[in-house]
Amino acid sequence: MNCRVVVEAAVPVFDVETPEEAIRIAISKTGEMLNPDLSYVEISMGERTSPSGEELPPAFIAADEALVALELEMTVFNVEREEHASRIARKEIGQRLENIPLEVLEVEVLEDEDDDDESEASDASTDETDEATSNEGESDEATSDEDGSHEDDEGVLPEFEDLLE
Repeated sequence: MNCRVVVEAAVPVFDVETPEEAIRIAISKTGEMLNPDLSYVEISMGERTSPSGEELPPAFIAADEALVALELEMTVFNVEREEHASRIARKEIGQRLENIPLEVLEVEVLEDEDDDDESEASDASTDETDEATSNEGESDEATSDEDGSHEDDEGVLPEFEDLLE
């Protein structure tokens, strides 16, 4: 199972005057700490709300210092459960972002392409089995080709039989 994990980070930024400046510096600082090891982690602004539900900017500034809420998103592959994916994401990101608090916001299970391919393959093999079963009633004898090779109802191809001889 593959999961997309979103982790919130509280990144401190110093000597800033505006929230926009704090956000730019925080994203840059976080990107430097994560790259090149975790270049696949997507960094975006976090969302903050007041207790009354009012939307707040992602940066809080006091005395030329800011605390910026960032969302870090990564995909974790081959995990057993969602909790396992969240622990892996926190560990991988947390090792690079020292002294920055992290909180898992969301874990989303992704559709596996392999599972889709396997289910389509099993559907196709079921259709082939149904066709073979319906053809068995029509002819129980093996058919002969011009070169004397035989193709029977079990699906062995003449080219394959030629290779065996």
